[in-house]
Amino acid sequence: MDKKLFEILACPLCKGKLDHDKSRDELICRVDRFAFPIREGIPVMLVDEARQLELDEYCR
Repeated sequence: MDKKLFEILACPLCKGKLDHDKSRDELICRVDRFAFPIREGIPVMLVDEARQLELDEYCR
């Protein structure tokens, strides 16, 4: 994913910072505990498409 794009993206719910999980190709919001997928290099910033983080993932 393009570094400049990543720098301007924010969580659609809380508008907070996102972490990039390269191993799962997801953007993580630790505040709302959502993981937004990146498909074919494009972040999907829809809550309906996000998965809820498990407690052990949230604490990493």
